[in-house]
Amino acid sequence: MKILNFQPSCRGDRRSIFRRTIRLTMFIVAGTLLLRPWASAASVDASTLDGKMISGYQGWFACPRDSPWHSWVHWKDAHQSATVDLLPDVSELDGSELCDSGWTAKNGKPVELFSSQNSQTVDRHFAWMENYGLDGIALQKFATTLLHSETNKVSDTVLANVRAGAEKHGRVYFLMYDLSGMPTDALALVVEDWRRLLSGGITDDHGYLRHRGHPILGVWGIGFADRDLSPEIVDVFLKELRRVSAIRGGVTLLGGVPAGWRKGEGDASANSGWSRIWPELDVISPWTVGRYHDDDSADKYRDDTLKPDFAFSQSLGLDYMPVVFPGFTWSNLMRARQQDARAIPDQIPRRCGAFYSHQLSNAVSSGAKMLYTAMFDELDEGTAIFKVATDPDKLPSYPSFVLPDVNGCRNESDMYLKLAGRVDQMLHRTK
Repeated sequence: MKILNFQPSCRGDRRSIFRRTIRLTMFIVAGTLLLRPWASAASVDASTLDGKMISGYQGWFACPRDSPWHSWVHWKDAHQSATVDLLPDVSELDGSELCDSGWTAKNGKPVELFSSQNSQTVDRHFAWMENYGLDGIALQKFATTLLHSETNKVSDTVLANVRAGAEKHGRVYFLMYDLSGMPTDALALVVEDWRRLLSGGITDDHGYLRHRGHPILGVWGIGFADRDLSPEIVDVFLKELRRVSAIRGGVTLLGGVPAGWRKGEGDASANSGWSRIWPELDVISPWTVGRYHDDDSADKYRDDTLKPDFAFSQSLGLDYMPVVFPGFTWSNLMRARQQDARAIPDQIPRRCGAFYSHQLSNAVSSGAKMLYTAMFDELDEGTAIFKVATDPDKLPSYPSFVLPDVNGCRNESDMYLKLAGRVDQMLHRTK
């Protein structure tokens, strides 16, 4: 999933912006105090997407000891360069979950990381969801993992961990295939993989999320301008997914689409044939990460895009699921790819939770009854809402990592879990 480039701009009086941020932060803090993280939430209703906020879950981190390639996965590249901008808070993890990164923190202690291949760690993530009142996740399965048996095995391990975690902690989940990089002539592998999982009973899980009477299946990456996928290819693909899903009574298709899907502008393909594809979906969810970067541009997106999108989706008989995100930074990833011009630390600042909260307010006030947070555990692009390191002494001097909310506040590592849980509870009342 990608971000659009933009040139940051400073708009409005800095003191006024600071005052608004402080007021909003005080509101967030007051609200999150009401949601006690040790008070477990009841099991989530898996019968509908209405009234829920779902977080994307990458589950793609691995340590050399549990990687088929005996190398770091998503923490570092082949040259041992860091590829994440945030570091996780691992203070609650035990020794069996931790692996030494080889980096040394400023306090002289080793920087330790985790693996999504470890069932205990994924279970811990679901325990956090339960404790903070989050509904659940959409597990990202990159379609390209189906091209090789080893990568598919790694993906299946994460899925097994997610299924167990959701069951144990009363959370919901659904599978979302990300088509990024998948050759168009290999899409049949996705259909066959979904058939395999259906036959294995994945949608019989208590926590597998349903909507409109059927299990949800997400398909991300259709309609983008920079993809080889054509409307004709996707039309056949979606029909095949529905055909194989008939053995389990049907499917509810959720499409991850570009922000400019309705008009075929910006990040969206201008091919008019896409207008025939959108009604084939059941839920539409435009990708917004990087499409705005502060309150003013978020408000412009709300007025020019979100509200008209909502009305248009309703006219097509589709449910509309806005995407919100806490902030964005991918400087280490860009440096590792030797794209130094794009290596901008803290590119979209979190502003002590104010940026995330503003988007949430915009979406709910515009009538949204379901939301998608990007993402639960995305450290590569700095959008993670789970517990991240906030103590500078626990970060190494080199490589350089971003501390969230460095501009004016110092927050606990679970701030965004608290905020997301509070919004989840508010959404429950919109059903």
